[in-house]
Amino acid sequence: MSTNIKAVRSPMRGMTLIELMIAVVIVALLAAVALPAYQSSVRKGRRAEGFTALAAIQQAQERWRGNHAAYGNLNDPADADTLTGIAASTPNGHYALAIANPSATGYTASATAQAAQTADSSCKLLAVRVSNGNLQYGSGGNAIDWSDPGRCWAK
Repeated sequence: MSTNIKAVRSPMRGMTLIELMIAVVIVALLAAVALPAYQSSVRKGRRAEGFTALAAIQQAQERWRGNHAAYGNLNDPADADTLTGIAASTPNGHYALAIANPSATGYTASATAQAAQTADSSCKLLAVRVSNGNLQYGSGGNAIDWSDPGRCWAK
């Protein structure tokens, strides 16, 4: 009686180096596509901080104007003390705030992107202008464009 013993191979387990490299390439491609979209969403979300700060300036200006002959100026120490809650920058430091040309009939308040928010190329500048009781929104990369408020101020 002869026994014919055949070697039984167990099935291969795990991944080969080629399969592992293909998986790494796929993950890298997905990250390359997703990361810019994620960063864009983060910048867009940070704009809310600028919008909120400009709304606070508007409210403080209207309170100030109710008791004075002109709108207040953040650069004037006498006015800045009374424009309560208004700082030179937003709480997280993403925008620097300024009020320009305050007068009896209007002012321009702006929020300028700071630090990482400067990568928000088309919306580095956010602004609100009040003139003779009319409110206007503007934004832009290097200069404020008052003609297209929907670009950054989408409602």
